[in-house]
Amino acid sequence: MSTITDVTSPSAFESHINSLTPATTAVISFHTPWAAPCTQMSLILRTLASSYPPQNPATVSFLSLDAESLPDISESYDVTAVPFLVIQRDGKVLEKVSGSDAGRVRDAVERHAGKGGNTGRAGLPPALEVQKPQEQESTKQPNGAATGNLSKYAPGADDPATAPEMSSTQGQKEEVETRLQELVKAAPVMLFMKGTPSAPQCGFSRTMVGILREKGVRYGFFNILADDDVRSGMKAFSDWPTFPQLYAGGEFVGGLDIVKEELESNPDFFAPYVAAPKGLGGMAAPETQAQPAAASA
Repeated sequence: MSTITDVTSPSAFESHINSLTPATTAVISFHTPWAAPCTQMSLILRTLASSYPPQNPATVSFLSLDAESLPDISESYDVTAVPFLVIQRDGKVLEKVSGSDAGRVRDAVERHAGKGGNTGRAGLPPALEVQKPQEQESTKQPNGAATGNLSKYAPGADDPATAPEMSSTQGQKEEVETRLQELVKAAPVMLFMKGTPSAPQCGFSRTMVGILREKGVRYGFFNILADDDVRSGMKAFSDWPTFPQLYAGGEFVGGLDIVKEELESNPDFFAPYVAAPKGLGGMAAPETQAQPAAASA
């Protein structure tokens, strides 16, 4: 069966691509270690790869790349979100698939590389069948506790209270949400990114900073790598699993791919927030730079 090659450097990627014959279909998967959907994509690709017998020369080659560790390669394929799949042959991109939809990924691979062997229903591992256990009548123990089927159980007057004390987790979530509501309004345009504008820690954040600078936008930023509460909280708050995330006027705009789409449909999208000549945009005044929460003593 075929396997997935993990590519860890630009030179290794170039060497592998150059080693393929013009007839070999390359299936290139971009991922990040922190994005949960990438785990699903990895399972899908391993399953698909295992269905193709190894041949010499190979008819299909599966590659896996960390999009953030190899930003130049990611940007050359216009990768703006992960997981992201590129299918190419003889140096020509045949199709791109964004997301971890198993059906779309399988269809795209099989459309260009042909079908492999049997990998279960819909080309993926077959679903596990779970049988519901037979219900048992509840029985009463000497101490009044019920076992088996509890659907007919009703507490008696002598039963002890069983409700747990309220956890402080809810209060902590509310505190984080209140803080996030303030952060997204810390500046007219707020960028939640990995790293800082002068030292981005991922290719997507670097690209977003470049767009804001090119459009002359003044913006505030928050380095989500410096605060785990904000990093995890923003995913639920924005209902968006990846970074960077951009807010304008306190409203969520989207990630890098959405911002690009907005600019394609409306080149003046950032016009209300321009405060510098194009190409000279940058960070807002120091007081609008959101800071991580101070560590408690």
